[in-house]
Amino acid sequence: MDAPNKFFDEMSKLMTNAMGVAQGAKTEAETAMKSWMDRWLADRDFVTREEFDAVKAMAQKAREENEALKARLDALEAVDAKG
Repeated sequence: MDAPNKFFDEMSKLMTNAMGVAQGAKTEAETAMKSWMDRWLADRDFVTREEFDAVKAMAQKAREENEALKARLDALEAVDAKG
């Protein structure tokens, strides 16, 4: 009865090795895909969230300054029209 046990032991080792190879292939594929995605994204000139937020804040400040300057200009024109 030693032969069937040896057969199952060998099959178990083979399956264990196959699972190790499959795990290694999975890790390698994930690494390759991540590397490809990083390169693809870098080539697209996307901005980071921090850059987007900084430009958004600058635009808001410029809009507020524009509104303040328009109000001053309207006030000066009103005074000039009366004068």
